[in-house]
Formats: sequence, C-alpha cells, structure tokens
Amino acid sequence: MRDGQAVQLRGDATHPVTQGFVCGKVARYLERQYSPERLLHPQKRIGAKGEGRFARISWDEALETIAARLNSIRAEHGAEAVLPYSYAGTMGLLNGAGMDRRFFHRLGASRLDRTICSSAGGAALESTLGARLGTEPERFRHARLIVAWGANILATNAHLWPFIVQARRNGARFCVIDPVRDRTAALADKHFFIHPGSDAALALGMMRVILDEHLEDADYVARHTTGIGELRKKVRDYPPERVAGLTGIPAEQIRALAREYATTRPAVIRLNYGVQRSERGGLSVRAISLLPALTGAWKDPGGGLQLTTSGAFRLNRAGLEMPELDARGARTVNMSRLGHALTELDTPPVKALVVYNSNPAAIAPHQNRVIEGLRREDLFTVVLEQFQTDTADYADILLPATTFLEHTDLYFAYGHYYLQLARPVVAAPGETKSNVEVFRLLARRMGFEDPCFGDSEDGMIRTLLGSGDPFLGGITLERLEREHFVRLNLPDPFLPFAEPARKIDFQAATLDYQPPVESRHGDTALRALYPLELITPKNHDSLNSSFGHRAEVDRQTATLAMHGADAAPRGIVSGDRVRLFNARGSCELTAEVDGAVPPGVVRAASVRWNKRAPDRRNTNVLVSDRLTDLGGGPVFYSCLIQVEKCAQ
Repeated sequence: MRDGQAVQLRGDATHPVTQGFVCGKVARYLERQYSPERLLHPQKRIGAKGEGRFARISWDEALETIAARLNSIRAEHGAEAVLPYSYAGTMGLLNGAGMDRRFFHRLGASRLDRTICSSAGGAALESTLGARLGTEPERFRHARLIVAWGANILATNAHLWPFIVQARRNGARFCVIDPVRDRTAALADKHFFIHPGSDAALALGMMRVILDEHLEDADYVARHTTGIGELRKKVRDYPPERVAGLTGIPAEQIRALAREYATTRPAVIRLNYGVQRSERGGLSVRAISLLPALTGAWKDPGGGLQLTTSGAFRLNRAGLEMPELDARGARTVNMSRLGHALTELDTPPVKALVVYNSNPAAIAPHQNRVIEGLRREDLFTVVLEQFQTDTADYADILLPATTFLEHTDLYFAYGHYYLQLARPVVAAPGETKSNVEVFRLLARRMGFEDPCFGDSEDGMIRTLLGSGDPFLGGITLERLEREHFVRLNLPDPFLPFAEPARKIDFQAATLDYQPPVESRHGDTALRALYPLELITPKNHDSLNSSFGHRAEVDRQTATLAMHGADAAPRGIVSGDRVRLFNARGSCELTAEVDGAVPPGVVRAASVRWNKRAPDRRNTNVLVSDRLTDLGGGPVFYSCLIQVEKCAQ
C-alpha cells in the first residue's frame, strides 16, 4: 500500500501451495481494481435493453425500485417468477452463497441449479468414489508419472506447475491428453491428441490393456473395489484398435500409455473440468477416476487423481444459506438452460432476473435464446457488477459491487486443502457495496424481519465453521485471523482413498460409451452440415468473462485456431476474418492456421465479451443447451460447426 492505494499484489510466500506467486490473471488485478471503467454508483436504464445507456440514481431509489417491483411480481405471478442467477464471479462463500441465498429463500424465489462449471464432474466423483476428494498438490512432486488429462495446467492451475517441475527433475515423465496443443501440452514428454468427447473410450481401452496383461493391483482391487468381474467383461468391447478409431490415438500408443500408467509408481492423473464439458462428460470422469482404483495408485503418496478437493471443506453451508426460510420449496431452474427459462418457462414465467457474480449474456449456452429473453420488456432485470458487462447492458437497475480486496470473506479451495480468511485491504470506491450488504439492505426494504438478515460477516463465518466436522477441528475465526490460511485437519500425507470409506464400485453395466450427438462419430446428418468440432477452452490470460474489458484479452478470445487441412479447402489463411456458424447462430473471428489442433477440430479461447465483437456475438451462440449425462451441466465441447471465409 502507498498513500491508501494498493500498488503491488503478490502471493503469500509462506503458503505451501501458492508459494509467493500469483497467476498472470491476478498479477494484473490492480488494473481492474483501479480501472476508470469501474461501476461506482447505482444506475437505472434510460435506453432500450441492450443499448447500455443508464442514468445515476441514489441507493435509496435503487432499493425502493427493486423492492417494489419484486413485491409486485410476487403478488401477481408468485415468488417463483423471480429467478436469481449467479455463479463464481467471486469464490468467497459470504458474497457468493450467503446473504443472497437467505434473501431468495425467504422470498420463495425459484432456486437456481448452479451447473455451469463443474456439476457433471462432481456428480461423477460422488458416484464413483463417494466424495469430491483428490491427491494433494504438494504430493505431485513425488510422482514418477503425471498425466494431465484435459488439464491446461499452466493456464488454469499455475500453482501445481512447480510441483510437476520438481517431479520431472527427479525423473518423472509428464504426459498430456488433450484435443489442443496448448502451452502445457507443448512442454509434455508426450502429447496425445484426442478427439473431443472420447475420453471415456480411451479410459476403457486402457482398462482393457491393463486387465488383459494382468497389470492391475490385485490386492487393492480385492480389498477396496467391487464389480471387477463385470468390468473384465465390459472392457472386452474396447480393444485398442476400436478405441483408436473413436479417439484418434493409435492403438499402439494406447497400449504403451496403459502399460506405463499401470507399471509406474507413483502415478497421478491431473484431471480437469474440460473433460466433463462434453455430452458424455459424466461418464468420462467416472471412467478416468476408476483407473487409479484398478492400479492401486491411491495407496502411494504422490499417486491417485485430482479433479477437485472441494468435498473436504465440510462447512455448515445449510446454516449459511438457510434453505428452511423457503418453507414451501420453490422449483429449481438449471442455469445452463437460461435461454429456455427466459423464453419458454411458464406457470409462472420468469418476470424478474437478479444477476450477480456472473455474466450470462456472454457465458451461457444458446446465446441467441438467452439474449432474446434478456430483451423482453416485461422482464425486470437487476445486475450487481463491477464493470458494464454484456449482461449489465440489459439491466433495468445496475448496482456497483465491491471486489475481493474490498470486503470480508472466507475462501475454500478446489485444488488444495487450505481454508483462507480475507479482510478488506483497500477502501471500497464510490458507492460500491458488497453482495452481503446489498441483500441485507434489500431484505430490510422488503420487510423481512428474520434475525438472520442482521448477521454480521464474522457471525456468518462462525456459522460456517461450526459444522462439527472433524476436518474443521481446531479451525476458528480467531485462528484464521492470526494465520490467514489454515490447512484442514487432515492426516499428513492425506491419502483419501488408500483405505476408502466404502468400496469403489466399478459399476461396469453403466460404462457404455456412445459418442456425443455433436461429434465426428455422432449424428451423421449434422456432421454433413457442420463438419468441424469446436472446442472453447479457457483463455490463458483471463478467467471466463472476467477481464474481457482488456484489449489484449479481447484479441486472444477473437482468434480461431485451425489445422491446415481444414483451412486450405476453405481458402483460409492466418489473419483472415472467418464466420463460424450452425443452426443456432454465427459469430466472426480471426483465423490462425497452425499446429495447435488436429484436423476436424477448431479452437477458440473463451469467453469474449459480445460487445467487443463486430457482430456482437461470441462462440456461445453456437453451443446448444443440451445437458451432460450426469449433473445437468452444459456441453460447451460437444458442438459441431462450419467455418467459411468472410467477404473482404
């Protein structure tokens, strides 16, 4: 800090995982913090929806307008006509799932099924392993084989990379399975280009080799799993030659990978959420997560698998969110089908939308349908934001929100096992307010007199910590205040499935792989019209639609990577403006013809702000609102398109 202003942001050198550095996104966060584009005052719409024209108003007028409209809608259509829409714009528990949840439960509003990111993978882990737990990142340094499966670690998990570097210095091999040659794959000892959505087939093919060659850990399988006999029969349907056709990976490479994985100890898989953003995403995560059970890799420090560690943070979420305030039990709306909810849902229709910690106009699937809904004149929309995003342009009331540097919150993790407290370190600028304070004020304005709406942030944190779970033993607000971050009360090392609480069931009868409808082996009629598989992975220098206001981020998310075999017949070369389209819509990007993708696959990093595109659309205009096989998640990576060169 200098003269009351933050001038440098860095990691905590004492933290065992972050080790004093931050990713490139957060390293430049102070540009966002002090940007002249920050929203600083409440505003009301004065132009047409989508124009983004607003006039400044007072907080009193904003709160009174919102309360009056919500009360009117509740009286005329019922409380379920109000829909909250939020996700992980903040990962803080208080501002992400605290006073807001209490408010909407008390109102009786429709509940939101928050599926946009990780629901398929989470459901798959729960089904297969019984818990969302995984290998500690610090233990990766002990691995002898590390497989990054759908995991661009340098872009999305930077703090794991130093442990991988240590492992490689000690002789470990590093392999990547990914449809794209990204920065991580470029540094691998071996990169396997895999067809999008075929990950389950590869896992089943590897199981076939492991079992055929008796490379499984017979003792672990006998003591800690069930269904091995049925699995042996099931994988007979997945010989490497068949799997090669489904995945694009040659049969001998499949055999070699399976043998190396089964015979190297410790071996660990870093699985990431890209795998589950396919129509068969749940099956893919289930099949991959069975591999360490088959080989006994869970027994070894530095072995096993990590998709998420979030299941270890057994906080008192119910006490924080208080679902009992909704005595009747409102309907649930899947956020991945927002367009459907806004344009087709009835009994009652959605008449009010309250958006915070999200930018659905940019990030939600079936974008044209979402925007059609946001344009409705009879839809009252409130947006809590830090910047005037695409969604903010459709707001009737736009409220200025604080950043994580400006409010108190408690943070869990999904890549390690440390709980962290954060206090404000800079003053909130202008008239910005935290989500906690906004929903506290709205509750008062709506006449909600329940004592819970008067809870302080510290009181809410104490509620969260009071679950009584052994993993939280000895962790108090006072201790967090002193130490800032605290490791959960876990054994050291923590080997979550070395002795699993329940036997891991292979559930072989459910391991039937079918290619996604929108894939090269899916619907042949669709494939004839739209022959290219679109992948929209995370951008290296941004986080979903956050930082989309930066010019360099816009350039990065405005590029389409193509293989020369696909570009040449279309007369496309690097630098050409191209149109991506299917039956749902179209968008324009700039072609980059290189070796980043194999033939038949195109890649555009996400998520671009619509308003920065010449046609005011991004790649989510192309994605369907079909859902994953488990968890009801979106299918961002099961998307067939055509590409053509734009007229110059």
